[in-house]
Amino acid sequence: MAPKPESQTTSSSPVHTTSDDSSIDPILHILKIFPYGLLRLPRFRLKLPTLRLPSSMAVFSLLLLTYFAVVSGIVYDVIVEPPGIGSTQDRHTGAVRPVVFLPGRVNGQYIIEGLSSGFMFVLGGVGIVLLDLALDRNRARSVKVSFASAGVASVVISYVMSMLFLRIKIPAYLQ
Repeated sequence: MAPKPESQTTSSSPVHTTSDDSSIDPILHILKIFPYGLLRLPRFRLKLPTLRLPSSMAVFSLLLLTYFAVVSGIVYDVIVEPPGIGSTQDRHTGAVRPVVFLPGRVNGQYIIEGLSSGFMFVLGGVGIVLLDLALDRNRARSVKVSFASAGVASVVISYVMSMLFLRIKIPAYLQ
């Protein structure tokens, strides 16, 4: 069966095509042919960069660094711009002593106070990670004992030092 011919329009209005091929303007025709008829496109052999996922240790390190920055109060330090360390004058001798913790103010801190507290929190977190690594069945017993003892020591030191910092900051806390 032969294909049907397309239906022809029998309207009395003439059909106008707006194609550039049927343009009467010779300058447009020359501009179309001249630069593109003589020039050719270069062959680009661009290699797209391949993006690899970062290693799990890199992601963990980035998260740990971000955690340290957040719990240390870096945002507070940038906005308020507190001094790095404070000072107080001794009543008896008149000598100026350095003060690391801003006593009595829960909402304020010196820069060193925030960094040392943040380090203790990170130390506790690393201790928990070490305790998790000690539970791996594929490790030797001596390595598991080393991880477990380092993890327990890190968590205990972090807790004791954080409580000491808190008692220095707020003298009558939990008494």
